[in-house]
Amino acid sequence: MDTLTQAALGAAVGGAVLGRRLGRRAVLIGAALGTLPDLDVFIDYGDAVANITEHRGFSHSLFVLSGLATLLALLARRFFPARDISFGHWWAFFLLCLVTHPLLDALTTYGTQIWWPFDVRPSAWPVVFIIDPLYTLPLLVGVGASLVTGDGHRGPAWGLGLSCAYLLFAMGAKGLIEHRLTPLLAEHGLDDAPRLVQPSPFNTLLWRVTVMEGDLQHEILIGLFDGDRPPLLETYRRGSELESVALATPQGRRLDWFAGPFLRYAVREHKGESLLVATDLRLGFPGFYAFSFSLARYEKAGWQPLEVSETIPAPSRADRDVLRRLGQRLFAAEPPFCTSEFVAERWVVDVPEAC
Repeated sequence: MDTLTQAALGAAVGGAVLGRRLGRRAVLIGAALGTLPDLDVFIDYGDAVANITEHRGFSHSLFVLSGLATLLALLARRFFPARDISFGHWWAFFLLCLVTHPLLDALTTYGTQIWWPFDVRPSAWPVVFIIDPLYTLPLLVGVGASLVTGDGHRGPAWGLGLSCAYLLFAMGAKGLIEHRLTPLLAEHGLDDAPRLVQPSPFNTLLWRVTVMEGDLQHEILIGLFDGDRPPLLETYRRGSELESVALATPQGRRLDWFAGPFLRYAVREHKGESLLVATDLRLGFPGFYAFSFSLARYEKAGWQPLEVSETIPAPSRADRDVLRRLGQRLFAAEPPFCTSEFVAERWVVDVPEAC
């Protein structure tokens, strides 16, 4: 999630745990702890792929943060003037302020390495977008009330309770979307295909479904207010003929570990060179993906891996008109909102007649 949300979450947790005893100080310390794991964004690993795949790594590990919480609790117990706060209360305070950060991150699409240093894929159970005002607002109001009134507990506790209720709503909404999705996937023989169900930007009313089938990428939008209208399935290529070239590079294998199989491959002209570029299909929206990376350069001898990958700028970004239309789609299935309107024609394989 964004930094503001993580700071508000840490502040609310801090107030809920020790707000009665520490007042505003619990809120302010919690806010600092809530942002601490994201300081890894300032580490430059010297490679674009490494930077994105190492983010939310060691600093988001439940093991690392548990150890840090234990150390901080020992120091607080030893040096903090309030001697009546037990080690257990200090430990719960520091632990919850720290670990709620990666646990919330794990509820987004990006992926969080909560089990670092074990070599497992990043955890991602997406039920909220990386920025969701309806999740953040109760936290900010509760924290703001505590700073104004001096009551470090009541406002944060209420804000935390409402934000948790919103997460439960999002989980229920996702379950309903997956229930509506099942017949469509069965109709197209995609029951067992890898799929990603995630909320569309800034809300939990409209959900984006990405289904991978070999060289094909299927995109579906399903809204809670769609009623009985069947969802539309749009199909694109993903350039899988270049996948073997990508996987021959260390950065390509790292990206496959991070985002596979939700990757698209293409040859792009950039700064006078022909580059093999991998795009993460999970992050962003069809036609407006956030992250693309160079992996290899084409030379006379063929494809040569790049020693250092770079971020390749997206051809375009979603403008106000696209966001306005997406907002209209939240509450109605008609008129149809087709992602193929924003995707380059060379990628399009099949779209419904309604598009």
